[in-house]
Amino acid sequence: MTPYEPPGGPGTEAFDAVVLAGGAARRLGGADKPAVRVGGRALLDRVLTACAGAGATVVVADPRPTARPVLWAREEPPGGGPLAALGAGLRHTTAPHVVVLSADLPFLDDETVRRLLDALQGGAEQADGVLVTDPDGRDQPLVAVYRAEALRRELARLAAEHDGLTGLPLRRLTAALRLTRITDPLASFDCDTWDDIAAARARIREHGHVLDEWISAVKDELGIDLDVDITELLDLARDAAHSVARPAAPLTTFLIGYAAAQAGGGPEAVTEAARKASALALSWADEGTPDAGPAVGTGTGQDTGPAAG
Repeated sequence: MTPYEPPGGPGTEAFDAVVLAGGAARRLGGADKPAVRVGGRALLDRVLTACAGAGATVVVADPRPTARPVLWAREEPPGGGPLAALGAGLRHTTAPHVVVLSADLPFLDDETVRRLLDALQGGAEQADGVLVTDPDGRDQPLVAVYRAEALRRELARLAAEHDGLTGLPLRRLTAALRLTRITDPLASFDCDTWDDIAAARARIREHGHVLDEWISAVKDELGIDLDVDITELLDLARDAAHSVARPAAPLTTFLIGYAAAQAGGGPEAVTEAARKASALALSWADEGTPDAGPAVGTGTGQDTGPAAG
């Protein structure tokens, strides 16, 4: 995945992220909601991908394996509610802006995070934060970005007034902040029930990005953080299937990956290996045509020196 580039170019303030993932999930029967898979990926991992550009990402929950490295925090006592969890996570951040997210947002992506940051760093100079609203116009304070200074100020005030943050609802915080809003019906979709989970899983397969979702799931599962050109690899697979034989398609793409790894990895290595294999497949097909002339090398083999005289 391309690293996050803050809007506005050099000099734009960075951000950290706090992800709240320690809720009881009562409407899911107490299931481990952050670990529930949608599109082959844990809900928590999907959210972590969306905020991958953060300088530091703090997950407030008991530690667990994740697809990306994070910092872990826990409110005391555990289960103390969203404000207590936010306070625990905020202590590990240093950036001036903090993206605050729940761990049950299957369709959140980095574009929404960019929009939130753009709105706060650009047109919302007097605002303490920017949050997403759902299709019914309801605020989603856990799909938002806030100024860290404002969060710390108001959390300290609430803690002093209520002898701590345990059990306090999020609206106690948001009511005291100057907030602006953006609309994003898809990003605001959260999974509170098994029906929500089923709807999210169905949408993954219907919304026209199945291959993108599959590639993302495979990369998470294999621990690969690499942009891949799906069209390029599909073109290669097509050339191998049509020019050689259908089973050549998966075998060739496997060999492309192996070759790219041997060459040090990275998108450029994949592209170069795919180019060589595609040229070889087309050359292979040319040999089978009746008017084929002398075979011409693709430039992929080793130089064997001048021919014997």
